[in-house]
Amino acid sequence: MKILVTGAAGAVGSHVAEALARAGHAVHCIDSFDPFYARELKDSTAADLAEHGIRLVELDLCTADLAPHLDGVEVIYHFAAQPGLATHVPFVHYVRNNLLATYHLLEAARRAGSVLLFVHISTSSVYGAHAAGDEASEPKPTSFYGVTKLAAEQLALAYHREGRLPVVVLRLFSVYGERERPEKLFHKFIKSVLNEEPFMLYEGAERHVRSYTHVADIVSGCLLALAHPEKAVGHIFNLGNDHTVTTIDALAALEKILGQKANVVRLPRRSGDQLETAANIQKARKLLGYNPVIRIEEGLAREAQWYREKVWGRA
Repeated sequence: MKILVTGAAGAVGSHVAEALARAGHAVHCIDSFDPFYARELKDSTAADLAEHGIRLVELDLCTADLAPHLDGVEVIYHFAAQPGLATHVPFVHYVRNNLLATYHLLEAARRAGSVLLFVHISTSSVYGAHAAGDEASEPKPTSFYGVTKLAAEQLALAYHREGRLPVVVLRLFSVYGERERPEKLFHKFIKSVLNEEPFMLYEGAERHVRSYTHVADIVSGCLLALAHPEKAVGHIFNLGNDHTVTTIDALAALEKILGQKANVVRLPRRSGDQLETAANIQKARKLLGYNPVIRIEEGLAREAQWYREKVWGRA
């Protein structure tokens, strides 16, 4: 099948693109290379994709003519988004990159007439401070990111309800692993420990409970939506690890893997942070056969190895 992956220079999008290519699909990738973080990491990811024969095109979903990129496309995986809780990112950027960009892509997909499946990637942040319920739980987002991602997923589902596109929504929980963004917890922690620099931790964050989910387990869930469209279309699915761990225990495990202790410096509590993510994946298990298998210790070891090989000394 001909498949388009947006946001493919990011961690999850790039891994999904590679998995689709290994499965024999014709994969086309786009990314805006937004300056939310240093371009070098995305350039490195683009080089990795090229090794798999995947071309990554730089374009902005809000301004580009998308028709040429959707010609004959049968499946879309929409990862492109404005992520995170960064205080320096204005609300209008979240609206533009999460909502307007999604609208432009949905419209282009509708006009293309060839799309058989639109996989919209959402987040556990739509649930708010306590993301522990099932997909029918009331969304209560506490951040600009969560609010605009909720709006975007409902926009995508509106296209499905009106018979314009077959849409499935995947809500991802606390993803980590190789190619993790520089501002995310484990990437920052590994960097600070290896460089013997202070590690800034927001007050109370050590007590947060997380369904830390290795990127490989998220990839498997994303591909299951393609394998079972008759069960997936029109539904929202949580994808995550249903084994939770506190942040302090995860960081302790990472210190053991790295063989070094961190110099932790406390920062004031950050607004919008989730206090708990505990993925309820019963629906994905039942309908899609989803089954995450990577334990936190194994996943962290993979990320630490990736960082040493791909980032350390270059960032």
